[in-house]
Amino acid sequence: DVQLVESGGGSVEPRGSLRLSCEVSGYTGRSYCMGWFRQAPGKEREGVASIDSNDRTTYVDSVKGRFTISFDNAKYVLYLQMDSLKPEDTAMYYCAAGPFAFCTRGYFPNPDPFGLWGQGTQVTVS
Repeated sequence: DVQLVESGGGSVEPRGSLRLSCEVSGYTGRSYCMGWFRQAPGKEREGVASIDSNDRTTYVDSVKGRFTISFDNAKYVLYLQMDSLKPEDTAMYYCAAGPFAFCTRGYFPNPDPFGLWGQGTQVTVS
């Protein structure tokens, strides 16, 4: 079975940085759409950034210029480098995976089509 395991969350002061990791196990395919999502208390889950197997990336406006998504094809690890963090970035962060078309056909940033999720890692900015 394919599994996703996030790590790297924590507490940081505003303008600080964190790097989240999502280890992918049980999958060796070369076609994918990977995404980072977040959910703050009382709010709906929202997409943050996505990357496909052609290394094309997308970001929601609120994180453009501050967050960077990447995927290590050798290690099968998804990363989210978060810089210039703001209190409004506080949330549980999740990684998710889906077929390549999820990225190329505009499914992202909608979380509903993604069926494979990690357990989440908490990020608190204060």
